[in-house]
Amino acid sequence: MKLYFFPHACSLAPHIVLRELALPFELVRVDNQTKTTANGENFLQINPKGYVAALQLDNGQVLTEASAILQYLADQKTEAGLAPANGSWDRVRLQEWLNFIASEIHGGLAIFFNGAIQGDVRAMFLTTLHKRFAILVQTLERQDYLLESGYSVADAYLFVVLRWAAFNDIDLQEWPALAAFQQRISERPAVMTALAIEAA
Repeated sequence: MKLYFFPHACSLAPHIVLRELALPFELVRVDNQTKTTANGENFLQINPKGYVAALQLDNGQVLTEASAILQYLADQKTEAGLAPANGSWDRVRLQEWLNFIASEIHGGLAIFFNGAIQGDVRAMFLTTLHKRFAILVQTLERQDYLLESGYSVADAYLFVVLRWAAFNDIDLQEWPALAAFQQRISERPAVMTALAIEAA
């Protein structure tokens, strides 16, 4: 498998999960500006959407969108327990969290990377984001992870997108449950390895 990534992007979540599962893969960096890979490929030919993450399977198929990639990876090694069994109620809950993270947290934080979002418009988006954070806090104040059953791919995804808060002058210490969650996930060996490799 090949994982196409850009440092700090949502591709970090499948990178973490690949390491959690000890699956063999090649990491290929993408230049977000030129849409070329580190080995000279045209990334748009790999993923016409033009953004990471993209996972190229050994059969040549390419899978995109973090939520889909994360579930695919978890299902490659079900004994690791990073996703509940397909068809179970717990799997539906996982999908609910993944969709919430993608639409409300990922989207809600990514908007601030647009330098034109300032003043009253920024304040409006912040108000909405704070409401979404409150939903996360309701769960993470009573349990360590998003699912009652424990650590899952949803936690890896949430960890990655919450890291964007610091890049946009949003202090997670205002939400102790979120700050504690970030600290807890950051101490996982696979997370530390993925972060160190991407930083290099």
